Amino acid sequence: MQISRGSIYYRRKSPNSEQVSLAHTLDALHVAHPFAGSRMLRGLLQRQGHCVGRRHVRTLMKRMCITALYCQPRTSARHPQHKIYPYLLRNKSVTYANQVWAMDITYVRMHKGWLRSGPGRLNN
Repeated sequence: MQISRGSIYYRRKSPNSEQVSLAHTLDALHVAHPFAGSRMLRGLLQRQGHCVGRRHVRTLMKRMCITALYCQPRTSARHPQHKIYPYLLRNKSVTYANQVWAMDITYVRMHKGWLRSGPGRLNN
């Protein structure tokens, strides 16, 4: 039948009152400080007298679907003045060797040195 015996006999323990109170306290702290992550919430819980580590706080945050609210890095946002170049191979099927070529023009050899991509910079 290919059923694991461990999954059949496993019975989940019900959380005790201390864990439930910790979860309620964590929820209240998250509502008061929505920007706080696991490290900050651990410190706030320890100030209230709970003996808890950061990993346990992180586990509780995952179970309760709590995430810190902060500004995410916008690394993929394009600049509005930058031109978008079309992808010329979109509807082409490459069926044999040497049908499509590509070139990297980051460094181009010039008479007096190397030309790097940018506004006309020369390096000797």
